[in-house]
Amino acid sequence: MEAKEAGSSLHSLVSSFNTRIAELQELVIARNMYPASSVADLSAIDAAVKAMELQVQAIRDRLREEALAIPKAKRLIDASLLQQKKLQDMAVHVPMHFPASLRSDTANCLMAETSNEDPYSETLKPEDEPPMTSKEKKGRGSPPLWYISANELESLSSYMKGRLTLEKVNAAITDAAAYAEATSQLVSAPKKKLPESMWERALELRDIAMIEAVKGKHFFLESDIKGPTLKLDNTGKAILTVLRHLGRISETRVGHHRVIILSKPPQQR
Repeated sequence: MEAKEAGSSLHSLVSSFNTRIAELQELVIARNMYPASSVADLSAIDAAVKAMELQVQAIRDRLREEALAIPKAKRLIDASLLQQKKLQDMAVHVPMHFPASLRSDTANCLMAETSNEDPYSETLKPEDEPPMTSKEKKGRGSPPLWYISANELESLSSYMKGRLTLEKVNAAITDAAAYAEATSQLVSAPKKKLPESMWERALELRDIAMIEAVKGKHFFLESDIKGPTLKLDNTGKAILTVLRHLGRISETRVGHHRVIILSKPPQQR
């Protein structure tokens, strides 16, 4: 029995030794299959794998940051929607007619020549001034600002409104009111408060103001149009077309002048 066990143990040792020899042979074969020149390639692969691991880690960090930012973004969206609703409610209740005391700097630009002249220049006698009728005086009030609404602008055909915006058209209405205000000041100004160089223009405007189509209304001349928004360029002409179509202005010719008259919108008449 003991001899049998000893033989079995020796056989096992021999088998283990043979297995180890086979493994060494396989390692030698493998070493010969991959020469030393392949070490550089293996190092490059190792570096690339490490770089990819770093990129994957950076992606994970970025995803974590984005996930943490989602609740903040949701709160910002909710606040923006609330603000939008408030602005919409405010827009519904804003009147189309603002107080006439609001003025554009355009009136000051049109009257700059008057302020720069000598107010004490030699003038004619006050009795030479033409009398003003009660209806004419009534029309000397401040020009109203009849702004248009977004619905009115949207109601226009695309070829008419083109690229005009609500803000640009309403800014032009402010300019028009300022021109009319400057005209009104010249028409109603006493002779003694006007420089001689402006007196002839004032008389011409007074004659125009007495025309039946213009009498008692706020108006200005096309030649007065100088901006800042309403100008005699393609955009300005398009704005004038829109304002005529929406009933904010009408036009008439007096001599060589094109007279632009401010009009109330149909819904306000």
